[in-house]
Amino acid sequence: DAGASDIFPTVILEAMASARPVVSTTLAGIPEVVVNKETGFLVPAGESGLTYSIGFVIATGLLHLTGIAFGLLARWPVGLLAVRGAYSLLILSQEGIFAARDPNGIRPLSLGIREGSPVAASETCAFDLIGAKFERDVEPGEIVRLSREGFTSHRFAFPQHTPCVFEHVYFSRPDSIVFGRSVAATREAFGAQLAREYPAEADVVVPVPDSGMYAALGYARESQIPFGLGLVRNHYVGRTFIEPKQSIRHFGVKVKLNPVKEVVEGKRVVLVDDSIVRGTTSKKIVRMLRETGAREVHVRVSSPPTTASCHYGIDTPTRRELIASRQTVEEIREFIEADSLGYLSTEGMLEAFGRPQQSTCTACFTGIYPVEVPEEEREKEGALEAR
Repeated sequence: DAGASDIFPTVILEAMASARPVVSTTLAGIPEVVVNKETGFLVPAGESGLTYSIGFVIATGLLHLTGIAFGLLARWPVGLLAVRGAYSLLILSQEGIFAARDPNGIRPLSLGIREGSPVAASETCAFDLIGAKFERDVEPGEIVRLSREGFTSHRFAFPQHTPCVFEHVYFSRPDSIVFGRSVAATREAFGAQLAREYPAEADVVVPVPDSGMYAALGYARESQIPFGLGLVRNHYVGRTFIEPKQSIRHFGVKVKLNPVKEVVEGKRVVLVDDSIVRGTTSKKIVRMLRETGAREVHVRVSSPPTTASCHYGIDTPTRRELIASRQTVEEIREFIEADSLGYLSTEGMLEAFGRPQQSTCTACFTGIYPVEVPEEEREKEGALEAR
């Protein structure tokens, strides 16, 4: 029943507030580094009304929960039980590297071997770059020590696996294996299911690069409509949906994407994207295609309408900024100026993903949060919406 000030040294609380990388020294004088910022929230035991935005410093505070009598692998399970939320953690210490996932396994974390040495990464494509071999995922509710001896595993909680489906919709790279599934194959399955649910009479299927690429391939294959690269992406521009100002997002769309006239001119286009967040980007793309000579633009989205914010580490806008939370599909179609609009159903998405609702995180689409979001987090979002 210790208070937060007893559990967390002042330096830890300050680091949580300012979100700086932290090197913490334990009471034994051993430096330990915790990395990864955007990963959820922390509720210290006995302080149900007090929450912290954690991410990379979550473990640093936990190291002080159980003293210094035992090694980290013995102490960590006790500390992690004080945490609720989504996290994948890597901790560097003199005892080795420690990897841990929350009991729900919402975010990915994988283990591999390179030249006999263990390695860890959030996506398996990183192993390909360094010539490592993928071994397995860190299991939900598991902490693993990586050392010269290999992997040493310890279970700290019973797994209740609810992986985030948005990792496969958008966030992860298509050349990765995430949650035991190929991201590219899953996105193709999303596109094929979308074609069955929302067919269109068209001449060409055009993806919004890059995240819409594999869904468009699936849509084209299932519908037997030719696939065409009607938009070229500038890879030196970041993600537009997380930019804070509309003026920046508008300019970013024009710099990021450019239509190919020879592919779309005079044609009925099926435009496939992974999601619609605010709707402003989709509107600009539809206008660009029309200005380039497209006769019709039918927008197809390989995920359900995004109606709720993510509280598990993805930097999505507030609920009020999500166009699908306040407008119908027909109203969104009118806003983006498309000839038709179709979203993949939640049931179709889960069927293609191969997991039922009760064992999948679909919070941003359904508002069903597998790990309870503290009231303070919800109130904070409400305050942002009221501005």
